[in-house]
Amino acid sequence: MDKDLLKKLIAEPGKKHLVADFETDDTAELTKDEGKKLLKENIKVLASLQDKLYAYNKYAVLIVFQAMDAAGKDGTIKNVMSGINPQGCQVFSFKKPSDKELDHGYLWRIQKNAPERGRIGIFNRSHYEDVLVGRVHPEILVGGQIPGIDKLDDVNEKFWEKRYSHINDFERYLTETGTVIIKFFLNVSKEEQKNRFLKRLNRKEKNWKFSSADLEERQYWDCYMDAYSKMLTKTSTDYAPWYVIPADHKWFMRYAVSKIICERLEELQMSYPQLSKEETEQLKIYREHIIKEEESKKKQ
Repeated sequence: MDKDLLKKLIAEPGKKHLVADFETDDTAELTKDEGKKLLKENIKVLASLQDKLYAYNKYAVLIVFQAMDAAGKDGTIKNVMSGINPQGCQVFSFKKPSDKELDHGYLWRIQKNAPERGRIGIFNRSHYEDVLVGRVHPEILVGGQIPGIDKLDDVNEKFWEKRYSHINDFERYLTETGTVIIKFFLNVSKEEQKNRFLKRLNRKEKNWKFSSADLEERQYWDCYMDAYSKMLTKTSTDYAPWYVIPADHKWFMRYAVSKIICERLEELQMSYPQLSKEETEQLKIYREHIIKEEESKKKQ
């Protein structure tokens, strides 16, 4: 994959987007074997970059995954991040808000789980649930302790425009204070989702992954595509663009995600801390001390 294709996967900021305009089965003319080989290479590169990220300690990295059910979020996180040090990575899955979370603004639980400098944070679903699920099911917002939202008519376009603005401002704040935001929409087709649901139903070891709620939400497919299209249009920005990843072929999806993460981290031009001349001289003394200690033990 070259940079031209990476640009192709970006939902260009400032433009109107439709999910239907992005391919779900593109493989960039790679074979499955080639994609898997390149993924392994990127996993090694990412491990090295994570080590530098921790030592450099000036940036945090936030990776956001959004997708329809069965698109492959869990598997992508598992495979792409398989080579990194778990001490430098944290994964959060955002489910239905708790009572405590509902007593705060909807970005509160996001802010408190943002990664600190030197670490990689991964959001398996995120603050975007609030402009996706909420948009498809606006009834959940009514009576949800939100000022001015007392009936369905209150959940109007003006309300959504404010939420998109909140999110963009929040992400701008994170970016300007040292957090690199990499957002992935894993774009799976309705047909491929059906195939993956059937696999979960037909294989006993996969049964636990199927939920009746998945089937219920599938009935709102068109509504979700509209919500995702608006999300891409309103929240793909220069500082935090959306990457729309073809997700019908898991091997390609994982490769593309790994490639983008590596390239974004390489752009930071991180380096290991440089010691002063005095500190370097002191290390020589420490080294000599350890060598003499070992020689002394051998003589005993």
